[in-house]
This record gives sequence, C-alpha cells and structure tokens, in this order.
Amino acid sequence: MINDSQLKKIMLLATTGNIAKFAKPINDACTMFAIDTSLRQAAFLAQVAHESGELRYVKELADGSAYEGRIDLGNLHPGDGPRYKGRGLLQITGRDNYYRLGRYLNIDLIEQPELLEQPGLAATSAAWFWTEKGLNDLADKGLFERITRRINGGLNHYQERLAYYQRAQRVLES
Repeated sequence: MINDSQLKKIMLLATTGNIAKFAKPINDACTMFAIDTSLRQAAFLAQVAHESGELRYVKELADGSAYEGRIDLGNLHPGDGPRYKGRGLLQITGRDNYYRLGRYLNIDLIEQPELLEQPGLAATSAAWFWTEKGLNDLADKGLFERITRRINGGLNHYQERLAYYQRAQRVLES
C-alpha cells in the first residue's frame, strides 16, 4: 500500500488535496493490475508523476489537434484527435485506446471520454494501459528506458522521469 506520505516524497509539488484525492484510486488500480512490488510501483509512479504533472492534470493541456487523422490511434473520424486526446494519469490517447479501455471496464468512453478525468478512472486507465503494454515485466527487470519508450513513444523528458523513478525507489524501499 502506497501511503500519502510516500506519494508526497515522490511527487514533491503535488498538493495535499490531490494526494488525498488520488491515493486510494492509485492503490486500488495497482492492486487490480498487480502493480504490487516496489520495483513495479516505483516505475509506475514515476511515469504517473511526469505524465500528470504530479497529479495536477488528468486531461492533456494541448488541444489534441496533433492526433487528428492518426490512424495508428484509431482516429478515423473528423474531430477524433481533440475528442480522444490524452486523459487519465498516463494520458490515454486515441479512439482505439478509449474503445478498448471502455470495453474492458464496460463503460462507454467513446460517447463520454471525459469520464477518464475522474480520479478512479484516471488511475484505473493508467494501470490498464501499463498492463496492456506489458510494463510489469519490464519493471521487474529494471528496464525503465524501455518503459518510457512504450508510454511516451520516445524518450521525451527522460531525465525528469528517471529522477522520479530513482526517488520513488528510495521512498518505497525505505
């Protein structure tokens, strides 16, 4: 179980209110998707810290137009880019991901993509995506760079992510 104090030590800029809002949903999601060792949790929380701006953002700040027409994301219809821009603690992106996650959870995220902005679904979506990408196995092997590539598609802000990872490892192992 990841407690509020540990989250605050990992995400130094996270507000007490956001930590209180997300601690239980993060723990529930970690339990649901077997993100249940300190190695897995450290890598997961590092990526969450970066992608969510330390629990500040559950919706991508950009307007999503960069995703318009991205067939690899399933954005085939006009307006799909902005409609299915990044949401949740790991910024789930694209019609296909919203559809697959919605099917898994038995909720209609195609019609209501904004549901991923709710704390519980924001955390669950992150853990689901983590599992879909096979990231527990990579975390077990300490392959943080490969985890970053699978989440980000590259190594954008890798040093920042790595700093979160190293801090999370220290906090969770103490």
